[in-house]
Amino acid sequence: MESWILKGVKNLVNEPQSVNITSPTQVKVKVSHLLITEADKLLYEGVIKAKYPKIPGRAAVGIVTEAGSGCYGVEKGMRVYFEPTRACGECLACKSGKTKDCASFISAGRDFDGFMRDFVVCEYNEVAPLPDSVDNILALCIENVAIAENIYDKLNLSAGQRVAVVGADAEGILLAQVLLYHKIIPVVIDNNPSNLERAKKYGIFYAFSADDELETNLANATSGNLCDAAVFCATTKLPLALAARLIGKGKTIVLSCNSIMNANLPANEVLEKNLTVIGVSNAYGYTDAVINMLVQGAVNIDLFEKKILTEYDAAALLEERVQNPSYPKNTMTILKMVI
Repeated sequence: MESWILKGVKNLVNEPQSVNITSPTQVKVKVSHLLITEADKLLYEGVIKAKYPKIPGRAAVGIVTEAGSGCYGVEKGMRVYFEPTRACGECLACKSGKTKDCASFISAGRDFDGFMRDFVVCEYNEVAPLPDSVDNILALCIENVAIAENIYDKLNLSAGQRVAVVGADAEGILLAQVLLYHKIIPVVIDNNPSNLERAKKYGIFYAFSADDELETNLANATSGNLCDAAVFCATTKLPLALAARLIGKGKTIVLSCNSIMNANLPANEVLEKNLTVIGVSNAYGYTDAVINMLVQGAVNIDLFEKKILTEYDAAALLEERVQNPSYPKNTMTILKMVI
């Protein structure tokens, strides 16, 4: 049975493994679709550190082939989504039963084996059943949408308030759609005209270039005021300092990142404006809420180009990502593992 194992930097090999349920609360799941993510690429090239050997694969769905007698709400034949993040189980919050406040979340592919394999055995509460209206490709976007939902919660804004979203690639447009779903007004900033056009296509009215006209356009969009908060998407090439310019005193900047970020925020801007800076890098605890949002059509993922492969070499695909820094961020490369 296929299993891709990362044994070191750029050393990904396919070694068949056999896995079986060992407790009544475990399920065995046949992986059907796996998304090659930016986190997988960074793990492969050693930018994200892991203790080897480790199986990569952060975003996947599958079909339950076996369920132990102690599994509740999950049974054989169900389509499920694999939770990519888990509570550490070791910190004070976890030991107090407050896993959502975990001090050290762990991630698939980095801290525990991911899903780039034929079969996965895990606890039944580490997968989420998928309704028929959420297809496999849409389900692969759950983590990105859930990070956006986590950001919305952290901002704690009221309907009608405005949020500057710095970066209008797929991540930024998904976030803007989630904000619109909650009746928050996104103001998307980017320096790529095609990204801005795409944003408008998906219902985002305020989409501005990061140019000399930005200040005037922002004033028109906010009735002469600055935005109530800003979100900086890690995948954008715009400077982090821009986020601080777009908001008023006492407001909040959220740094949105689910892989890795290296950026600088001028301390004088933070101090002079008394800004709050929050990092959001995981979606733990949001899966069920996001599945409900997807059922209601909260986001449209047609903005992604989808490349679905039934024959593939996972190592070659990741090497291609490493060698091609301009690999399109709006492309979903999906391994279809059940033909």
